[in-house]
Amino acid sequence: MNYHQQYDAYLQTFNDRLTACCDAYLPLGSQVNEAARYSLLAGGKRVRAVLCMAACELLGGEASQAAQFACAVEMLHCYSLIHDDLPCMDNDDYRRGKPSCHKAFGEATALLAGDLLLTEAFEVIAAAPVSEIACVRASAALAHGAGSAGMVLGQELDLRYESQPVGEETLRLVHRNKTGMLINAAAQLGAVAASADDIQRQAIARYAFSVGL
Repeated sequence: MNYHQQYDAYLQTFNDRLTACCDAYLPLGSQVNEAARYSLLAGGKRVRAVLCMAACELLGGEASQAAQFACAVEMLHCYSLIHDDLPCMDNDDYRRGKPSCHKAFGEATALLAGDLLLTEAFEVIAAAPVSEIACVRASAALAHGAGSAGMVLGQELDLRYESQPVGEETLRLVHRNKTGMLINAAAQLGAVAASADDIQRQAIARYAFSVGL
């Protein structure tokens, strides 16, 4: 397959699993669940999901083995977008061509929808059809990429420096954390699904951080 055919194949596998995850973990009937689904199913390139599955396949696994991990990554990414759009952060009215979550459902519901996606991302990992040790490693990798040494730190730095000039070193630090850490986490989850060794995971990290930058 060429690049676009392969990308579409990954997306099909991902979308099928994401639909199943939404039905299982974000069932209709709650406004918060509906708000979470509204943002999660709004489309997008799904770069992180595709990278997760491609990394797994590159390292000898099947893309489908990493599909549930890919869903978890996209759920966590979506939570960050919902919170980014809030008036207290970037105050954006639109996301992916649609009213942002807080514009469609109100600020309180949007805040809870983001919290819900963050929480359910780890339940999705825990229920993935892989070994228990793989689930533990995947949870640790995603938490590390998203937390106080990763995406949240990057967001803090971005807010701190958005109104003042910075040098290249600081700019790289912001983007390595705000964007690169979660992209690397996606690739690392694919590596975990493929039972990659330390050398392979390090090589994948070098690639993922370059993509993130």
